[in-house]
Amino acid sequence: MKTSAIDSGRIEAMLAQLKAAAQKPATDTAMHGISGNSPAQKPQASNRVDFADVLKSSISQVNQAQVKAEELGQSFAMGDDKVSLSDVMVAGQKANISLQATIQVRNRLVSAYQDIMNMQV
Repeated sequence: MKTSAIDSGRIEAMLAQLKAAAQKPATDTAMHGISGNSPAQKPQASNRVDFADVLKSSISQVNQAQVKAEELGQSFAMGDDKVSLSDVMVAGQKANISLQATIQVRNRLVSAYQDIMNMQV
């Protein structure tokens, strides 16, 4: 069972991929095109991490945490004996923390995008 809304292993893999891409010589990309593959080469099936998939998965996990907290709250309000107040509060705080972390990631992405757009060519 995952307790974190954002998987740290995926983030570390993305960072490693970004660092590896940054260390490649610029001429390598220029010779092989944008994708990094020459026309004769087929893209290699590797364990690359797709940013869009990671983002979608993380947002889905945040949503699931919020839905679970809401369901627990409704169950407690309806008088379900299986749900305690502490369960409701813990689920609510987990959902809140994961949402705040997602907001911070969004803010960093927007800031990085604005920095890139403000760069002079």
